[in-house]
Amino acid sequence: MGLFDSLRSVLGMSAEADATRAADPEDLFGMSTAYLTMAADLDFPSAGEAALCFSNVDSTDFASTVEEVEAILDAGKEETGTDHWRHSDDYGYHWFVLHDSDPEDLVTSVHFAADEFVERGYGSRLLAALFAFERDGGYVYWVYSFRRGAYYPFVPTGTSSRDSKLEFKLQAVLDGELTVEADEEYWYPLWPDRAGRHPWE
Repeated sequence: MGLFDSLRSVLGMSAEADATRAADPEDLFGMSTAYLTMAADLDFPSAGEAALCFSNVDSTDFASTVEEVEAILDAGKEETGTDHWRHSDDYGYHWFVLHDSDPEDLVTSVHFAADEFVERGYGSRLLAALFAFERDGGYVYWVYSFRRGAYYPFVPTGTSSRDSKLEFKLQAVLDGELTVEADEEYWYPLWPDRAGRHPWE
């Protein structure tokens, strides 16, 4: 899966000291207008995919929470047509992956899922939400860190390289419309296993 130790150490369990505030799913709604800016001003339309990454808890109550999140997404599919599936990676992290051609539906679905974790007392298990954009066969991401309470851009150009120049351009255009992480040390990469693939694949 390509998350490596960066996600484990910064977005994961040992990130408690770096957390700025409790997870707030309401922050995700900033992406509702950012989608428009990405497409109109930067020529990066939505890739029709988003994902919510979380860490597991070995308890019956947490398993019940995950099942409830799936039930919420199932119910939402009836309304919006948003497809979803659950994935576990080789590093022990779990994903709800969503697909919908309507970016608004993706934002709403990710919000509902994250909000259920918070309502059930598991907001601390939320790691990141990723929103994918595409152009010329490549992907660009806005990553929301629940531990930091902010977004940051991530533009992989392979399995271990990134386009920092484009990331700074995205920051310049979207800062203010999104709450962008001011400390670039926290713009941690979530590498895909293969070039041209998503981090959750």
